[in-house]
Amino acid sequence: MENKTKGGLEAEISKALTQWEKDYLGRGSVSVKTDILRDMIIVNLLGILTPAEYSLCESKEGMLSIKRLRAHLIESGKDGLMEIVLRITGEQVKSFHTDISTTTGERVMVFKLFGNFEKKLMGKDL
Repeated sequence: MENKTKGGLEAEISKALTQWEKDYLGRGSVSVKTDILRDMIIVNLLGILTPAEYSLCESKEGMLSIKRLRAHLIESGKDGLMEIVLRITGEQVKSFHTDISTTTGERVMVFKLFGNFEKKLMGKDL
């Protein structure tokens, strides 16, 4: 991690998560944006849902089914996601939170770390 900028780490995490999606889920999102904020790594993924999933989301039952299925898929690969964060940042993940919007096809992932990683990166008080 030495000599890496905050922006460089954010880009590296985005790239690694896109690759994880392709390897683990079979396809990647359209775009990924990562932000390091205090003790969190916040990842915004756009273009998650397939056209068929959007169609299913037109009913409440279908929407709940898609949310449930997607949650199970991510949960089953959570260890791999946490390993990516550890490998890139050198920081252990304390907790992981995620949700998907069946309206926009957007997923948000939040990796909560044990300490203020942003402060550590900046090497000073923020």
